[in-house]
Amino acid sequence: MRGHDWINTCLPDELILEILRRVDSKASHDACSLVCKRWLGLERLSRSTLRIDASGSPDLFVKLLAQRFVNVKAVHIDERLSVYVPVNVGKKRGRDENAMASLKVHYAGEKSGSEEEVCESFCLTDAGLTAVAEGFSKLEKLSLIWCSNVTSLGIMSLAQKCYFLKSLDLQGCYVGDQGLAVVGKCCKQLEDLNLRFCESLTDAGLVDLATGCGKSLKSLGVAACARITDRSLEAVGSCCKSLGTLSLDSESIRNKGILAIAQGCPLLKVLKLQCINVTDEALTAVGVSCLSLEMLALYSFQQFTDKGLRAVGKGCKKLKNLTLSDCYFLSDKGLEAIATGCTELTHLEVNGCHNIGTIGLESVGKYCPRLTELALLYCQRIGNFALYEVGRGCKYLQALHLVDCSSIGDEAICSIAYGCRNLKKLHIRRCYEVGNKGIIAVGENCHSLTDLSLRFCDRVRDEALIAIGQGCPLQHLNVSGCNQIGDAGIVAIARGCPQLSYLDNLGDMALAELGEGCPLLKDLVLSHCHQITDIGLSHLVKNCQMLESCHMVYCPSITAAGVATVVSSCPSIKKVLVEKWKVSPRTKRRAGSVLSYLCVDL
Repeated sequence: MRGHDWINTCLPDELILEILRRVDSKASHDACSLVCKRWLGLERLSRSTLRIDASGSPDLFVKLLAQRFVNVKAVHIDERLSVYVPVNVGKKRGRDENAMASLKVHYAGEKSGSEEEVCESFCLTDAGLTAVAEGFSKLEKLSLIWCSNVTSLGIMSLAQKCYFLKSLDLQGCYVGDQGLAVVGKCCKQLEDLNLRFCESLTDAGLVDLATGCGKSLKSLGVAACARITDRSLEAVGSCCKSLGTLSLDSESIRNKGILAIAQGCPLLKVLKLQCINVTDEALTAVGVSCLSLEMLALYSFQQFTDKGLRAVGKGCKKLKNLTLSDCYFLSDKGLEAIATGCTELTHLEVNGCHNIGTIGLESVGKYCPRLTELALLYCQRIGNFALYEVGRGCKYLQALHLVDCSSIGDEAICSIAYGCRNLKKLHIRRCYEVGNKGIIAVGENCHSLTDLSLRFCDRVRDEALIAIGQGCPLQHLNVSGCNQIGDAGIVAIARGCPQLSYLDNLGDMALAELGEGCPLLKDLVLSHCHQITDIGLSHLVKNCQMLESCHMVYCPSITAAGVATVVSSCPSIKKVLVEKWKVSPRTKRRAGSVLSYLCVDL
């Protein structure tokens, strides 16, 4: 522009605001706010979402943010990360605005400057939640994750002022019945409510909420709330006719509650159950009444059999996503009933269901041609022929996950490679019969593969990765525990996959090749690589300027000099995981919060 500010001269505030609203990342928003004072003010007006992992003093921090960002509609506060700041923060200056400038956030296990600096942790309280209510009048979505100091008083204050609230996540908060009752009374537009691990709630609170705002409620999650029983679910079934998503994890829920939901919520599309006292009777009711069901996840069921699954297969013709985890009494017959009845199935996960074998999965391959993702975890009875049918019948398969499937080998992987040419993700872990033949077939046939993980597949050798490097535009590779893979395989990946952004397990020669061939690399795991040295790291960082994460623990040939090389040469680095004794005082001062330590006794 050669000195002429055509943008600020010609464009009105409304148009610049519209442009800023289309900026999709926080880093870009921050950069825009630094252009000039006008853009700073407009950028603040354009912000609609704030994410606060934690701060030196959350109550004060929220208050200051509310003064700056008046159009915010979504606030996320997560206190699962412990946070530490100096005790005297905020006392050195008189004004709140200057206090915020001095707030410095440090995650658990990290310290700033002097390690002797006294620190103290802070948590969001009811006062902070009141500041949220008073400051963000347009609030529609609030997420409070493990904010353990928030009580019903804070929730009541919020509900009384945030009438437009549509989504409320109270996971891990110790709110009681009074707070939930006021939410039901005041928040008539509430659609999404998460009550996971809200241990102080009882039926009374959930009944009041369902009675108050049940007409608008579309999604409900309840887990580890020991005093929530069938009585609450009966109220939900009676009042929440628009409910589309329900997630329950409870030992107190029995058939009566699920029956009430099935009969009272005809629009239910997503149902996730981990209720060990629910039997076939409840699941049969779901199959009879929930005809719009699209996703069903059943975890740790111990009292139902194929009978319940047959009812789902017969009635839920729109089912697309099914998860069966630790359902010990299900067999091939139940899975066959799903496959023949729910031919629209696109996602299937079978995890630890020891009575489901090859025959059940064969039926999926025969009757579910739209399957796009398949996960088989700890399925010892499923053999090669099952995946032969999947490869023959499921041409649109894009993701396959195999964990501890001892009967699945190269023949199965070859069948997938020949039949599922659209495969994009292949994750295999501890399938010891899988070797070169299957992975070479993938490299030769699956030319859309971008994500490959072969953890602890110790029969896979360099030849397999050479085929992958020649045939697949790989972006993500994990070969940890593949002891027969050396530099030759990784070099082939480096030369053939320039878009690679994540890699696990390699040596010095491979690092040099990666530096030349994969400039987009962002995440690198070198842990347990005994052959890596400081020389390899120096070759890598010359060209991999986008590197953000590097794990290098248990690498005996990497020294403090190598750690310093990574920290000083990678401008985008955000995390370096290393043994603490390998970090020099100078690197520690320079890196700050970038360093994460693994405590190792010498």
